[in-house]
Amino acid sequence: MKNLLVILFVCGVTAGLAQNHAINQQKLSKIREAEQSAVVLNNNTGFIPLKEVQGLKVASVHAGYSFASVFDSIANKYSHVTGFNVNDVETTQAYNALHDKLKLYNLILFTISNSTKFTPACLGFVKDMESLNKVIFIITGDGKNLNYLNNTKSPVIYCKNNTSEGASIAAQLIFGGVAAKGKLTATYTSNFTIGAGYQTQKIRLGYSIPEAVAVNSDLLAGIDSLVAAGIATHAAPSVVVLLAKDGEVIFHKAYGKHTYDGSEITKPDDLFDMASVTKVTATTPSIMRLYDRKVINLDSPISKYVALVRDAPDKRDVKIKEALLHEAGFTPYIKFYEQLKPSDMSRDSSAAYPTKVADNYYLRANYFDEVMWPVTLKSEGHTRGKFVYSDLSMYMMKEVVEEVSHTKLNDFAANEFYLPLGLQVTGFMPRNRFAKSRIVPTTENDNWFRNMLVQGYVNDPGSAMAGGVEGHAGLFANANDLAIFYQMLLNEGVYGGKNYYKPGTVKMFTSRQSKVSQRGYGYDRVSNDKQPGDYRSEQAFGHSGYTGTYVWVDPKYNLVFIFLSNRTYPDDGKTFGVSKVNLRPRILDMYYNAIVNSKAVGKN
Repeated sequence: MKNLLVILFVCGVTAGLAQNHAINQQKLSKIREAEQSAVVLNNNTGFIPLKEVQGLKVASVHAGYSFASVFDSIANKYSHVTGFNVNDVETTQAYNALHDKLKLYNLILFTISNSTKFTPACLGFVKDMESLNKVIFIITGDGKNLNYLNNTKSPVIYCKNNTSEGASIAAQLIFGGVAAKGKLTATYTSNFTIGAGYQTQKIRLGYSIPEAVAVNSDLLAGIDSLVAAGIATHAAPSVVVLLAKDGEVIFHKAYGKHTYDGSEITKPDDLFDMASVTKVTATTPSIMRLYDRKVINLDSPISKYVALVRDAPDKRDVKIKEALLHEAGFTPYIKFYEQLKPSDMSRDSSAAYPTKVADNYYLRANYFDEVMWPVTLKSEGHTRGKFVYSDLSMYMMKEVVEEVSHTKLNDFAANEFYLPLGLQVTGFMPRNRFAKSRIVPTTENDNWFRNMLVQGYVNDPGSAMAGGVEGHAGLFANANDLAIFYQMLLNEGVYGGKNYYKPGTVKMFTSRQSKVSQRGYGYDRVSNDKQPGDYRSEQAFGHSGYTGTYVWVDPKYNLVFIFLSNRTYPDDGKTFGVSKVNLRPRILDMYYNAIVNSKAVGKN
């Protein structure tokens, strides 16, 4: 990728978390004003919004700007951003030192305001950077600093109002979270004249408040008390809720602590074990991609692609679509840990014991190939054509993906979806990539084979014993990443200006495909016994995860719902039993109720 220096002269950021209708109505007018007044200049190449986020290494350089932290918080929704404050940088030597510190970044966000001093050293730095990189300037205030940019060929975003709302809009404009429509209302220089301004498109999620999409915040206020009650009754110690509608994230909050008695406060971007949400965020999407490319056929038997299945008489004729519908006759679950012998495990890592299942706990080499897969192939079959939810279906689908793509499932999903979409944490085996403190633990004792803290290693024993990557479990993610992924599916395969699927493929997999259940291909849907007051539509789809996770998309209401928790903590219900507060469906119901019953706020 060509180096990009995006020098942003910014406005300010809106958090979008307030849940007070009266206050948010006032805030909405400020947001609309910021949207209407932001002007994109020098964008003849269409550089804004950024189309390619994969491979970005972003630095945000702040010079005399009071909304730096707010701007960075929004920019970080789209790409990891490292901030640099240069308020005290004045000399050429100091700017040269900054130049060298930025050597590993290929996208620089440089925010300035009216108080920024355009000294000769500063101008030299800007000219130097622009000669080596792509640059975007974002400037706030009365426009006097546009004089210093009159001869630049790089894009410029001008935000007249120096507000937090303006900073949020500026950051979103860069990545396409909002569209630009504004024009200059005055002439500032020979190149920046009245009426100038490019229109841009919204191509990614935006970040705003409920009132921006005609949802009354007061109807969402009960989420806080409901989650508090859930934590108090041991539904889970750690919870994150994200609500998106009409392409806008309107609610994103974290609750509780990683553990009931711990000190690690839950953060909105913490990573959670997805459990069975892996099925619809890694494995099924990979099958969809291969189907889209016409390299697999859903009517083909699994054994066409996975040769050892041909030796299993009750499985050799099972079709891919039967596995996706959980109608393949597979046994629901195999307790692989019951096969373990003392010699299979070790407290020390070695070539003989390479598979890490928890801290200081290792499984012997080739255990999956020598024990788990043979047991899977020999497992007792049941009636085909009957709905029996089975993890084995996704063990099989993982093998199909890897056989056809010649790529491991974790790498295939990362390269095909996660990285191009700009997902920052989603993937398998997070302890290889992130600090332990960023990952919410699932148990202190899983009651299966790990009587120890399980944090950053997949909770599901089968996936853990298979090395942490399996088709039914093993994925870790945070709420913002999941919102992006499921917004892409809500958009019928389009996000960030790219097509990830054909619309027909998304519709087919997420619509009802079974004659005996509500299921789509891989995705769960609304059950046939929907009760009065249940607003979920027939178009809706999603999936739950054993650890306490839930994703839900409803095209009728144009919504995405993300719920993350670690309900299995501390010991999968052994100590506290089942909580009387069922958070996942109740919060989803509250969201639907807010959408249906809100008085329209309207858009300015």
